[in-house]
Amino acid sequence: MTAMDIRAILEHLPHRYPMLLVDRVLEVKAGESIHALKNVSVNEPFFTGHFPHVPVMPGVLMLEALAQAAAILSFVTLGTRPDDKSVYYFVGIDGARFKRPVAPGDQLHLHVAQDGPVRRGLWKFKAQGRVDGNLAVEAGLMCTVRTIEGADAPTP
Repeated sequence: MTAMDIRAILEHLPHRYPMLLVDRVLEVKAGESIHALKNVSVNEPFFTGHFPHVPVMPGVLMLEALAQAAAILSFVTLGTRPDDKSVYYFVGIDGARFKRPVAPGDQLHLHVAQDGPVRRGLWKFKAQGRVDGNLAVEAGLMCTVRTIEGADAPTP
């Protein structure tokens, strides 16, 4: 699969506004890598308080955007989609570094590559976020898919 618009992204992620942080996928190679975009708008709800006089995208949300891109890569690799019986968890961050602020009007390019085979249900990724070709954030990410307890139980 080479690209995804917002409709395809919504099919591959359970996230919705205001937590959906991937706007477009430019390229995804199953089992390898993804290049996605987050268009950073002044209308983002977090800019109201972070910081009103100098708006800066919170680092934790940059990492979340990278994790969401990793989730898309995982689902494409598995050939599945999110469902009501499982959840994709972001379970670890290694070596997170923030190199430059991300501000309204920026386009954050999300580059995520699978870092080795999936072991015991744990996916590892190398991730970078870039603005205008300049590194803004980088980290090693770990994610897993887990079955939701009681998901098969009948609804009363």
